[in-house]
Amino acid sequence: MATTKKTKDGAFAVIATGGKQYVVAAGDVLKVELLGEHQAGDKIEFDQVLLSDDGSSAKVGTPTTGTKVKATYLGEKKGPKLTIVRYKAKSNRDRRIGHRQHYAEVKIESL
Repeated sequence: MATTKKTKDGAFAVIATGGKQYVVAAGDVLKVELLGEHQAGDKIEFDQVLLSDDGSSAKVGTPTTGTKVKATYLGEKKGPKLTIVRYKAKSNRDRRIGHRQHYAEVKIESL
């Protein structure tokens, strides 16, 4: 069962970006897929809002609600390092590689 993030006034939204869906509230800091060429401090609008709730009533989109979520681009960051190991038994074969995913960090300003 999914839990919803709520602010003290109960407002939250569900946005879609980078092929994923996020439950957001004002003040949240998110790690999302890269958003293209932006500078730190740029204002971004997410227009694919699937659901918005202001605390008293909810608006469900078909597929989107038509509202926008405003955010500030904080910069491009790197995720944790992952080690990938491929191994075949009895054949003296193994391979180790590493990967570190890049992502964009955004702060949700208003719904």
